[in-house]
Amino acid sequence: MSDETSDRSDTSQRDRARKPGPRGKDTGPPRTGADEKATLLGFLDHLRNAIADKAAGVPEPQVRTGGVPSGTNLLGLVKHVTYVERFYFLGEQPDDWGRTMRPSPEETADSVLAGYRTAIEQANQVIEACPDLALPAPRSPRPGPAPSMRWVLVHMIEETGRHAGHADILREHIDGSTGR
Repeated sequence: MSDETSDRSDTSQRDRARKPGPRGKDTGPPRTGADEKATLLGFLDHLRNAIADKAAGVPEPQVRTGGVPSGTNLLGLVKHVTYVERFYFLGEQPDDWGRTMRPSPEETADSVLAGYRTAIEQANQVIEACPDLALPAPRSPRPGPAPSMRWVLVHMIEETGRHAGHADILREHIDGSTGR
């Protein structure tokens, strides 16, 4: 077989192996309340749901298999954003930020997703209880003044959106699923 024929055969095998998966509906931005807090929380919740939905229903071992050379995987992304939520809204410092991206063998997709949903629920209680977004967010163990709740909400939108984008790409590589 010539090199050209071999290249075409390899390409067609790859194409067959990468059949497009289900194309989900890509939802637009959320409709939110009229005030600043409701708007920020609405966008944050929209992104939280996007990242959780990308990891939900993915079988083992794909949910924890790295999709890029760094080893980033869907379950690790959800675990990481859980720690970030707990850090900024609940004032909890992880022992090792690097480990927050690596699920242990004992952690299941269901348990990590449940932990994320619990962290979101607790974070939302803290956000709702904040009467003024200019006030400091719960103080983390880090030195220095705590950032304002407004800054934390905007940062969490950025952080969660960034990782939701990573999750979109990883999920598409796993089964071709796209959309939010």
